[in-house]
Amino acid sequence: MSAESIASPISLRDRHRRERAERNAEIRRTRGLLLGDSKVARVVAFLILALFALTWLLPLAWAIDTSFKTEVQAQSLPLQWVPDGGFTLENYRTVFARGEVFTWMGNTFLIATAVTILTVIICALAGYAFSRTIFRGRKALLALTIALIMVPGQILIVPLFKEMVLLNAVDTFAGVILPQTIAPMMVYIFKQYFDQVPQELEDAARVDGAGNWRLFWNIILPVSRPIVTAVAIFVFIGAWNNFMWPFIVTNNPDLMTLPVGLSTVKNAYGTIYAQTMASAMIAALPLTILFMLFQRQIIKAVATTGLGGQ
Repeated sequence: MSAESIASPISLRDRHRRERAERNAEIRRTRGLLLGDSKVARVVAFLILALFALTWLLPLAWAIDTSFKTEVQAQSLPLQWVPDGGFTLENYRTVFARGEVFTWMGNTFLIATAVTILTVIICALAGYAFSRTIFRGRKALLALTIALIMVPGQILIVPLFKEMVLLNAVDTFAGVILPQTIAPMMVYIFKQYFDQVPQELEDAARVDGAGNWRLFWNIILPVSRPIVTAVAIFVFIGAWNNFMWPFIVTNNPDLMTLPVGLSTVKNAYGTIYAQTMASAMIAALPLTILFMLFQRQIIKAVATTGLGGQ
């Protein structure tokens, strides 16, 4: 066995050990900047964060608890975490038997996926245009885009609905999807990220005869995967949870999304709280799985876009 084959694994192990030590040192340095060297401060900070986490988890725990109760138990007073008659799966059996939730879930997945793909493409192209090209009116359009970020979405509901009526897009998937693809904030985020891409990469490609379109697809986008992932994640979650616009533009039950469909779960006596909670738990399952699978990417996305206060 040669000396190189022996040295290589050892050097790789040493490098990994060195990188781990550097990461641990950076974590300790960051904690020191935030909390100092006091162990008491760290314990207090941990207790405060744990209290916030429990406060946030309490409504979720109550929703899960209610989904396993009968309707009488869910509305009985005083409220009980553990009902006298025990828990039941009847609500979930009823939801599965009706099958509406799965139709709504399919509609929501289709709409959220389409909105995500179109938003990423449109906003990335617009961000690239603002960042890398010079054209007349560029500064005015960029200022208008930034100004649109401050406009509440509710103000645009009436003109958007009138536009969908003129296009005969009411009660269609297109009518639900298209208005959600306009996202000035994402355009600005793409623009800011593209500004940081080294100009030398683009200059080298232009020497080889690449045009703007080839530069965008072959140079800019491949090195911008973190921001593309970040935008895609946040747009998908926003489209999945969007209630207002799908509620306004759809009347057909076959086109309802999950948030809209769940608001219609009632019987002759009013809202069915236990079944509504069971439906909500099933509806939240895809996003929960998405978070578990892409937890690291989601956390990196928050840091990348600056939404974590960085």
